[in-house]
Amino acid sequence: MTFCLDTTIIPPENNEPIKNVVILLHGYGGDGNDISLLTLNWKRFLKNTIFLCPNGHEICEINPQGFQWFDLSKDNEEYILEKSKKAETIINKFIEEVKNKYKISNKDIVLSGFSQGCMMSINIGVTSKEEFNSIVGFSGKIINNNDLQLRLKNKSKILLIHGDKDDIVSSTFLLEAKDFFERNKFQIQTNLIKNCGHHIPIEASSIALNFIKKNLDSKNN
Repeated sequence: MTFCLDTTIIPPENNEPIKNVVILLHGYGGDGNDISLLTLNWKRFLKNTIFLCPNGHEICEINPQGFQWFDLSKDNEEYILEKSKKAETIINKFIEEVKNKYKISNKDIVLSGFSQGCMMSINIGVTSKEEFNSIVGFSGKIINNNDLQLRLKNKSKILLIHGDKDDIVSSTFLLEAKDFFERNKFQIQTNLIKNCGHHIPIEASSIALNFIKKNLDSKNN
């Protein structure tokens, strides 16, 4: 079966049977291969887990070597929201293909992403009819609070991590997202990494790995 998005696939070690899926969504101008580097450490500790790192469906406007989930060339909130919802539709189709191929359900899937990929993971994760195992976001934000408030459908567990020196997506968005989800009675964990810009340091990767492992293990117990 071919997925609707070109995907970097990191299978479980030692041909273990697939029981869990971690979907990693790259940032603006990146690709699946970029973000798949997270799996170099994670895969040793997450047994029976396949990692899927799809490319965005659009060539990036400012970096034609990379991809985007939605266009950022216009500083217009309505335009960005419209484009992000188009991306949601495509990623949701991808998720359904994944569920069918590996015979799994949302409770077996971790949605994760960096920057723009984090934004998409949040939107898709909490607007699905069924909870995902968990949502893990790095250096992102809620695209539009008012829109998301109207579309909330589940209470998936959430971890958000941000660098306090991020000059691309301000760390204030981490606090805003925490407030939003706490007001809506979500289980949310946030971590602000000191002296960290717009990237995923080892500390953030380790925090995320522990969170994912704990939630996948609790599902399998």
